Amino acid sequence: MKTSRRVFLGGAGAAAAAALAGSAKAQTAFDAIINAPRRGAWEDQFDAEVGSGGGPVASNLPVLSPETAGYVESAIASYSNIVASGGWPTVPATKKLQLGVIDPDVEALRRRLMVSGDLSPRAGMSPAFDSYVDAALKRFQARHGLPADGMTGRYTYSALNVSAPIRLGQLQTNLGRLRDLTSKDLGRRFVMVNIPAAQIEAVENGRVVLRHTAVVGKIDRQTPVLTSRINEIILNPYWNAPVSIVRKDIIPLMRKDPDYLANNNIRMIAPDGSEVDPLTVDWSTEEAAKYRFRQDPGKINAMASVKINFPNSHAVYMHDTPQQNLFRDEERFHSSGCVRVQNVRDLVAWLLRDTPGWDRRQIETTIQTDEDVHVNLSEPVPVHFVYVSAWSTGDGVVHFRDDIYGFDGAAELQISTAI
Repeated sequence: MKTSRRVFLGGAGAAAAAALAGSAKAQTAFDAIINAPRRGAWEDQFDAEVGSGGGPVASNLPVLSPETAGYVESAIASYSNIVASGGWPTVPATKKLQLGVIDPDVEALRRRLMVSGDLSPRAGMSPAFDSYVDAALKRFQARHGLPADGMTGRYTYSALNVSAPIRLGQLQTNLGRLRDLTSKDLGRRFVMVNIPAAQIEAVENGRVVLRHTAVVGKIDRQTPVLTSRINEIILNPYWNAPVSIVRKDIIPLMRKDPDYLANNNIRMIAPDGSEVDPLTVDWSTEEAAKYRFRQDPGKINAMASVKINFPNSHAVYMHDTPQQNLFRDEERFHSSGCVRVQNVRDLVAWLLRDTPGWDRRQIETTIQTDEDVHVNLSEPVPVHFVYVSAWSTGDGVVHFRDDIYGFDGAAELQISTAI
């Protein structure tokens, strides 16, 4: 799964050398890229309503699809041509550019967006940040998993200024992953968790039927790559804290606030099943790690209303969360390895669709009781935790994400850790 930095940069370095050899003057290189016949099958038409050079970013084509791998191959051909023609210009990351701004840096932004196919060359060159640039920047942001607000914040600048050779190497690395993943029988119905994208797809008959924003593991508590089958849904689950969380989080919190367990409805359970009074434990040591910490069901439960179970050696699962605000973050790498799911009840209803007696109304009614209820799926659904940081869902629509765990081998792609 991991790609060494030496291997990645070896390929990217060769591409960069070709770029240097092919660009005597910046404008000449820019014109060569824009006019290149293999730049990509991007729409030539341009008008004020659309303002972009390519097709729509949204698609119901799954990331894990044989078609996706084919589109990535086409993207690699296009990006190879971009690199050989000189790449794209760096956009000075010094100002907040947005609709209505007139600034010389807008011209660099226009060139950057034209080269990547987000802005049609028919928009022309101008220092004005007009509706054309606004639409193109929003398209770029959507392709990079950023809020499409049309403003050049720090994450947008960082994504804009990753060089073309590095992006080409990222595509090549992920093509190998996609070929390997899609060569297997994924299942007629399956769930995919794309870790670097912090996104979930529920797929049926080759099309995405549900897409969910996710929160995945921190750099030091990574969500693992795995394949399993979802076999159980727990409504109103108890939460049992892993020993790692007890050591890293609960014990330090108890040293600061002796009422932490009581305030969060967490009980200490001894090996014999009896409940332990926290006041009898020496919190200056790690004595507490020998006990089990169980949080009662309820609104403040770490898993909130739902837990989605599947057998795996990493003891991870998918679940709801009381911290709904985390789904709005630009970088969503906050968990201890498990995956939090936005609008999780929609996913649960889809998973339980073929399980008798568990329609959406029954799910909601049961959640209201606050009683811990286990439901076995009548037909387990495959689940795939994957690491795909670059893919394409159509001609000219290429998606890139932050290489949060460094699996792609280039430090420039670990944007969140550099900001």
